[in-house]
Parts: sequence; structure tokens; C-alpha cells
Amino acid sequence: MHLKQRVNRNQRTEGDLLCSSSELRLLPYYLVAVAALTCTAAESPDGKQPPAVGEKAVNFELPNLEGKTVSLSDALKRAPVVLVVLRGYPGYQCPFCTKQFGELFAKAKKFDEQGATLLFVYPGPAPGLDKFAKEFVAGRELPKNFQFLTDPDYKFTQQYGLRWNGPNETAYPSSFVIDGKGIVRFAKISHAHDGRTTSAELLDALEKPAK
Repeated sequence: MHLKQRVNRNQRTEGDLLCSSSELRLLPYYLVAVAALTCTAAESPDGKQPPAVGEKAVNFELPNLEGKTVSLSDALKRAPVVLVVLRGYPGYQCPFCTKQFGELFAKAKKFDEQGATLLFVYPGPAPGLDKFAKEFVAGRELPKNFQFLTDPDYKFTQQYGLRWNGPNETAYPSSFVIDGKGIVRFAKISHAHDGRTTSAELLDALEKPAK
């Protein structure tokens, strides 16, 4: 696989400044200080960093929609693994997540041909999270190589340094390709709502030999 990493730490769009009207009224008085504290993406609150290309991905265990525990180590027995972290449920179903999931779902056969298992992580507060996750995939029968996992109260998100600690935020949308030895071969992290990894990028990473 090609060792490449794309981290969009500075990519922002107008839709990403999710400040309330009351916060916006305070801006003339607090100016940059308020904007920096309430309107921009923050680093993981505990200072942890996401796994980078060439590093070993830390094992994790999360429940799927049937209540069964799924671990990264078990998924890697079929290797490789495509790990996709969504924004989960920040009070609504994220349209960018919906679009990305649909695009990857449409290429399920291509991923299966590469022997890849796709793990989708849907983070959020524990109460109601399972219900919202099931609503997200409603009407779709997941392929055998797809696992849709929930991350109650952000345990995994914080473990992987992906917690977006801002108003109405959950996790930085991220994608990783992990080989059979647990090594990250591709990583892309967006610090905005958009800028999502496409199936073409992931399939390209899967098709290229490791260097």
C-alpha cells in the first residue's frame, strides 16, 4: 500500500462555524477570543493524537447494531481494515456522513474484492445512540464486509485523539486503511464537516503495495 496521509487541519467552510445566535452577539465584545474558544475546531481535549501513517493502530472494541462486540484485532484477521469515523449524532443526522456512507456502500463489492472489512464508527452520548445509529442505516442491508459500530460517550473517539471538542460536535470525520499487521497505511482527517474520504481514495490505497 502507498504510505500517504492527508490531514486537513485548516480546512474550514462557512457551515463549520456552528455558533449560536447568542455567541454571535458577543463577538463584537470578545472578538478573537470568543471566536477561538467557541467557533473553531479544537484538538482532542486529552491531548492524544490520531494514529499516523506508519504507526500501529491501537486495538479497540465497540458494539455493533446487534449488540455484539467487534474488535479491530478480530477484523484484521480478514485484513485489511478500512476504518471510517463519522460524526455520529450531534443532535441530527449529518448530511455529509450520510453522503459519504452512501458512496462507500455503493462500492461495497469493490472493497470486498480487495478483501477489506469496513468498520464505521458512529459516536455520541450513550442515551439513544443505538436508536439513532439504526435510523442512520435504515433501509439498507449491510454487506458482510461492513460493520456499523457505535461509540457511546466517545471512549474510542478519545482513545484515537479524534474528539472534536466544540459546540454541537462529536468527532473529526476520519478514515484509515490498516494492514494485516495493524499498521496504518493511509489516513485522512478532516477538521471540517466536509472534506470526506472517497471510495476512490480508499480503493487506491488498498490497491497499492506497501513500501
